Amino acid sequence: MLLKAPEFCIGGFDLSLGDPLTTHLFKDRLDHVQRLIEKAAQQSGRSLNDITLVIVTKGVKPEAVLEAREAGISIFGENRVQEATEKIPAVQGADIQWHLIGHLQSNKVKAAISLFQLIQSVDTVRLADKINQEALAENRVVSVLLEVNISGEEQKYGFNPEEVYSALDLIAKMSGLRVLGVMGIAPNVADDNVKRETFKKLKGIFSVCKTLKYENVEMRYLSMGMSDDYVIAIEEGANMVRLGKALFR
Repeated sequence: MLLKAPEFCIGGFDLSLGDPLTTHLFKDRLDHVQRLIEKAAQQSGRSLNDITLVIVTKGVKPEAVLEAREAGISIFGENRVQEATEKIPAVQGADIQWHLIGHLQSNKVKAAISLFQLIQSVDTVRLADKINQEALAENRVVSVLLEVNISGEEQKYGFNPEEVYSALDLIAKMSGLRVLGVMGIAPNVADDNVKRETFKKLKGIFSVCKTLKYENVEMRYLSMGMSDDYVIAIEEGANMVRLGKALFR
């Protein structure tokens, strides 16, 4: 599998490489990302091992996913059920997890719960109920994160910050679901301070949710931070980040 290397720079690391995207090249980029993750984690009293890395494979060919797997990656994230339906069967393995990180339409729920080990983008009580119904019909429990619209941007999905706790109270009664945390996306702005404040907001929500006691809620993951802002997110408490172009493009 030969892919043209991207021509940009991330975190001071020159990605303007003319060589094909090989496992070796991917591993070099991964090593660099992991160094930045470790440094950011240390800023908040943690280590590299405390951060779960989800590699986003939107638009990435199965061959490239396999190269990432050879480099040690075991958790991959897809944005669309349709693309995942075609890709996941080609990249199977007992050591691999797939997360849905994009918006989930209700008519794709049945397919999604058969493909993904974690749905990070539960953004309404209605969607949670639909997942719950499908899970109960299959006599299983589906792991999910609640997506919170921390940016306040109308084009983004997610619960409004002020409605998260009441939503969690309702979703916690759905026995086909297991809530493992929250997920959010920073606003699309250049100002890192603005992003930092939104990450702090989600960390606060996560911390409050951790104090709430429900049988099927275990606030394990604070999923925030992508290729452009994962360092800031980790400094502000994220323990799961979702990276795509930092490694593939």
